[in-house]
Amino acid sequence: MNYRLLIDEADALPFITNLPAKSRRIILEKLLSLEKDPFPGAGGDKELIKAPKGRSEEKVYRLHIAHSFTVFYRIERLNKTVFITEILTIEQAHKKYDRL
Repeated sequence: MNYRLLIDEADALPFITNLPAKSRRIILEKLLSLEKDPFPGAGGDKELIKAPKGRSEEKVYRLHIAHSFTVFYRIERLNKTVFITEILTIEQAHKKYDRL
């Protein structure tokens, strides 16, 4: 069951393109793994987090990458699509989302 991966061009994509090549490669490899299995389970690097305020019907997931980056994404089961909405450093994510 492969999912299509879409990356937000306003937030997530610029973050990736401005990274050094090694970090970019590590992030892209982990993002590609979401095509096969975007749901939390064994391994512990993916988890379901709270829905944004005012959007209780929308589930948001978080993926930790190499103790350095946090990826936020949504899964659309009907169209089998994973939407990467935001990528931040761990520190930025903790400041912005108050350690979700």
